[in-house]
Amino acid sequence: MSRLLWFVLGFVVALAVLVVGGYLFLVSGGVRMETTASPLPLERTVARMALHVAYSGSMEQKDPLPPDEANMVAGAQTYKVDCAMCHGLPGAASSLIARGMFPDPPQLFEQKDMVTDDPEGITYWKVTHGIRLSGMPGFGGTLADTARWQVTMLVAHADKLPAAARAALAR
Repeated sequence: MSRLLWFVLGFVVALAVLVVGGYLFLVSGGVRMETTASPLPLERTVARMALHVAYSGSMEQKDPLPPDEANMVAGAQTYKVDCAMCHGLPGAASSLIARGMFPDPPQLFEQKDMVTDDPEGITYWKVTHGIRLSGMPGFGGTLADTARWQVTMLVAHADKLPAAARAALAR
């Protein structure tokens, strides 16, 4: 047989072994589906890469609303109803829902999880579209555009909220 034929045959056999091996891995319970399981090898890396590609076109998008107290208070009210159960409130412990999720939802008022340096367009994209397989829903069909921008503004300024916005989150 020619070298090309051996190469093609070897490629087909290798591909078949990978497909069968992957199938056997899945049906034998190799992918644990409970939220308490540790991530699969490369799971975080692959998810981050795919997410980065998905929202990369949104990086330059800017919040069309003025960053004033009224918009931040409105954002705080929306956040408290639709986001706080997973992403937390300033100075509060994470909820039981948040502690049971995988991956852990960022606690957006904790210093380590704040997204104050993320481009506004990316945060808005996440609020609008959600993130597959993370528990983060998309609010594009349920919240008005203005409300999504107000929440974006709120979390972008989480480290320096006006007193009225902090009060709205505390009530």
